[in-house]
Amino acid sequence: MQKALSGRITGRVQGVCFRAETCKLARRLGLTGWVRNCGNGDVELLIAGPDAMLEQMCHWLQQGPDHARVDTVSLQSCADPGLTGFDILSDSR
Repeated sequence: MQKALSGRITGRVQGVCFRAETCKLARRLGLTGWVRNCGNGDVELLIAGPDAMLEQMCHWLQQGPDHARVDTVSLQSCADPGLTGFDILSDSR
């Protein structure tokens, strides 16, 4: 079953390749969506795909890449926007 999640990750998640590593893993898992930095230091994302792949991504998001410190992952179900790839968007400032 296909579903989508959106939300934020807080902690030391900027300046540690969080977006690049999120994008790389999402593409490898066949997920669609986007990731971007927020002005307050959080990372915001939208991910869509099969339940099993989303579960793997959510597990990884709890730790993130080396040198990251994830404090919270807050994701909610949302409508699947029907995107065809996974991108890093410009910062939301």
